[in-house]
Amino acid sequence: RSSYSRARVDGPTPVSVLHEYPNNTRIEMAMSTLKVGFIGSGMMAEALAGGFDAAGVAAFSHMSCIDHNQSRLDLFASWGVHPCKDNVELATRSNVIFIAVKPYAVAKVLSEMRAAGALSKDTLVISIAAGVTLHTLEEAAGPGIPMMRVMPNTPCLVGCVAAAMVPGTSCDETHSATTSKLFNAVGKIHQVQEKHMDAVTGVSGSGPAYVFLMIEAMADGGVLAGLPRKIAQDLAAQTVMGAAKMVLETGKHPGQLKDAVTSPAGTTIAGVAALERNGVRTAFISAVKAAADRATELSKE
Repeated sequence: RSSYSRARVDGPTPVSVLHEYPNNTRIEMAMSTLKVGFIGSGMMAEALAGGFDAAGVAAFSHMSCIDHNQSRLDLFASWGVHPCKDNVELATRSNVIFIAVKPYAVAKVLSEMRAAGALSKDTLVISIAAGVTLHTLEEAAGPGIPMMRVMPNTPCLVGCVAAAMVPGTSCDETHSATTSKLFNAVGKIHQVQEKHMDAVTGVSGSGPAYVFLMIEAMADGGVLAGLPRKIAQDLAAQTVMGAAKMVLETGKHPGQLKDAVTSPAGTTIAGVAALERNGVRTAFISAVKAAADRATELSKE
């Protein structure tokens, strides 16, 4: 457990609460009046709930959840989250509802809630389902319902999400601010136009897999050069994390940071030259574009 996380309830620690925030300092803010509901209580919902509570933006005691899997409900309940018998009950207890089910089920869930009168203009609905467009969301939810489409990624599980959001036609600045507040508690979120969401999928949605592959390959190189596997993998992963922090915290262009560590005729420029000979830059660009194109295809199916 990290030093700031609370042990206010018994049971396993939510995955995102294991994340150490910068300087190991808990974000100090009073628990807000946000009442958050999760329709679907899988790993992403678990990460979000744990992150919100740990950062102080929404308390477990102000959250509700529903899921077909009883063991998931029991897990959330062990933290103090209220398990609901149906979506209508969850809606009455929430002013922010996360739709965290599989993409194929999103429209059905929203349509059923609309038919039951469970959706309201006073409740923000945030979909984190990949590939489900605002048109689909708003058509299913009905007019006047504030819908927000968000594309998170799996590092949410360690409190380091890279996400993008698109407000629906019934959202205002308050809804955008609420969504930003929630997701900035578990990483970082940008507001984009919906036409850019497939590109977001290509960069950050699918991006963790590219980086995992890169870490694995770097570790393999370390093993080839004589390092034990565990040390090679740890060095590779820590290097990637450190390099990313340098980009984010210095604000410098990655090329500038790369140039700063490539001495004339040195080891680093030799390695960079090998990467360029093998087309690493083109490979990454092609991977992002291929994933974005596939996201476009899937959204039309």
